[in-house]
Amino acid sequence: MKKSSLISTGALLAASALVLAGCSSDGGDTGSSMESSDTGSGDAMAEGGRACVILPDAASSPRWENGDRPALEEAITAAGFEADIQNAQGDTAKYATIADQMLTQGCGVMILVDYNGAGVTVTENAVAQGIPVIAYDRPIAGADYYVSFDNFKVGELEGQSVVDGLEANGVDPAEAVVVYIGGDPADGNAAKFHDGAVSVMEAAGIEPAAEPAGKWDGEYSATQFEQALTDLGGKVDAVWAANDTNAAGVITILDKNGLTVPVSGQDASVAGLQNVLLGKQAATVYKPYQLEAATASDLAVQLLNGEAPEAPAEYDDGTPFFAETPVLVGPNDIQQVIDDGNASYDEICTGEVAAKCDEVGLAAAS
Repeated sequence: MKKSSLISTGALLAASALVLAGCSSDGGDTGSSMESSDTGSGDAMAEGGRACVILPDAASSPRWENGDRPALEEAITAAGFEADIQNAQGDTAKYATIADQMLTQGCGVMILVDYNGAGVTVTENAVAQGIPVIAYDRPIAGADYYVSFDNFKVGELEGQSVVDGLEANGVDPAEAVVVYIGGDPADGNAAKFHDGAVSVMEAAGIEPAAEPAGKWDGEYSATQFEQALTDLGGKVDAVWAANDTNAAGVITILDKNGLTVPVSGQDASVAGLQNVLLGKQAATVYKPYQLEAATASDLAVQLLNGEAPEAPAEYDDGTPFFAETPVLVGPNDIQQVIDDGNASYDEICTGEVAAKCDEVGLAAAS
């Protein structure tokens, strides 16, 4: 295989942030398909085809529409290729329909974010037609490449934030009442987040006091946590929540009961960062989507150009794997997220949060 010429994703972060600064942070009409972009030359598109991208939903995280979509589109079209990017809106049937339409129209490469296993059949169909598939953010069996963050490490960072939060409160982790609120088990990354977190928490002596069924849904997580809290007689010392959306659901119930305990999370969403500043969430794991988008886009362009890149690692199932490194963000680390362009000072520092922003010295990106 030809060695990859992938550009350093760290170097691309700043450039991607500048590109995205001109993009709307509004997800727009996420229920409709985005028209294929046509900013490259006709000759390049005719020769190289197009990249077909399916995003999973707009509910589990704001990143898909506000971040990944414009980043992928910009990078692919800048290379002279067409980008057909559509969102399945949390519907496996719609996911399949979008894929069928894309494959009928023709794809030179597919970038798929799996949703409840829907990406597996699409991958099989694409590979059968000789179309390379890049599994994006979430693993998909049979994909040619996998681009994501080190998701076990994400879990480890989450677990450490729970342990540190307990110790800061003077609570012995081995004696703590900790509830686990995980992600959707159909998401291949959810198990990695869980296992990484458990590896750290168990080492500190933590055993789950309750672990209801998981789902990437804030309201569902709130309902599940409220029932667990009732069963525990209103006693809880910390919550491992798999992402900021689920953490926000948990926090609504903690607020309702006048409780403040360490809660983990990931995605560095605006709501998550605000909860971190307010002391309602211990930390959030920051995963700059620009790193994933830059790697996946460059990989897709190489494949559209007929190259066969080599990956630096292999995933558990042997899939060539490009893994980015996540970062744990507490109150004093939020400026990095703002400076990277992944959240704005004005979005974060509103209402009661403004005073907390001043306390840690946050400022608008320069």
